[in-house]
Amino acid sequence: MAPLTCRRSSVTLSGEPISDLIQLAALLMQTSQEIMLRWRTQIRALPSARHLDVPTLNDHIPGLLGELADALKAGSHESIPEALGSSSPMAHGLQRVQDDFDIEEVVAEYNVLRGCVHDLAVEHGITLQGRPFHIINRVFDRAIGLALQTYASQRALEVRRRREDYLAFVAHDLRTPLNAIALVGRVLEKTVPELDTSGRTAQMLKALRRSVLQLESLVSKVLDENSNLQAENGLCLERRGFDLWPFVEALIQDLNPLAGTGSTSLINRVPEDLVVWADANLLRRILQNLIANAIRYTPRGSIIVDAALDSDGVVECSVADNGIGIPQAAIERVFDKGETDALSPSGMGLGLAIVKTFTEAHGGTVSVESTEGSGSIFRFTLPAKPGVIA
Repeated sequence: MAPLTCRRSSVTLSGEPISDLIQLAALLMQTSQEIMLRWRTQIRALPSARHLDVPTLNDHIPGLLGELADALKAGSHESIPEALGSSSPMAHGLQRVQDDFDIEEVVAEYNVLRGCVHDLAVEHGITLQGRPFHIINRVFDRAIGLALQTYASQRALEVRRRREDYLAFVAHDLRTPLNAIALVGRVLEKTVPELDTSGRTAQMLKALRRSVLQLESLVSKVLDENSNLQAENGLCLERRGFDLWPFVEALIQDLNPLAGTGSTSLINRVPEDLVVWADANLLRRILQNLIANAIRYTPRGSIIVDAALDSDGVVECSVADNGIGIPQAAIERVFDKGETDALSPSGMGLGLAIVKTFTEAHGGTVSVESTEGSGSIFRFTLPAKPGVIA
């Protein structure tokens, strides 16, 4: 391409001839495709850019050339900020996080473009001194600053999210063995003291219980904080594989006081070798609500928690009672938010609505069968772990 020429104007801006500014602005607009081709050829040498298609690689760079041309035409310090679009470099920083660029590559692509503009000026006999040099550097430095600001912020957010996910992972994995230890401790506290005349074993068991309670409190704080973050960011499941029998057994031990002394029995019929793939925190809320609901309507009788694995790897859990049952007219509304009954007018009607919400969040379904005077059975499903069939 032959260099563009134009007569130099005698008009000056703070001592600088403005013809260089106008000529370079015109060149940028007329040769933008050529500049982009040069830029892409060099940027392809960056490891993270090799696999990107042209639109993704270009991103906001063509628009930046237009902003630079506008800044050159404006030709003053005061007009440059108005000529630049602050949102495009910021969006570019976020895009490069998604493209797995490192921070050096983000800086490099702007500096490569700066070099392409410099080469264009030299080829067309424009000397980049004074005002043109200052404007070009200010535009690129500002774009680099904005892109790096959002890039660094997004990276920091991802690091924090990974740390939170890791803490939640550890907390979920710790809770299952802690539940088992607590369960064994409670059983030993009931049986060993009868054989221990010195009282030493009882003291050790109490120390064990205190330690387990402290660990459970720490784990709960981590899980509660993670739940708060999930509430702020929307419901997000943290699925893990864990044994269901000790999980249910520990929950039954915690809820036994609600059932009264011997008036209502809680029975765990979950197979001892059954493993579920679920969010332990949400599953606990599901079972807590179903068991507590069954206790409320079974003043004397039994409540059975059961589960079974089908051939597709889906787990169906159930909570059955032989209590007073649910009127047929109310069955269709039991999972509706705010639905209460005459026996529990003070309730907010949220328990079974939570069960439905959390079950469906897992991708499962929930249902109920009931006969007045004979009891109810609530069932919910937990889909199989992806890629696993029993």
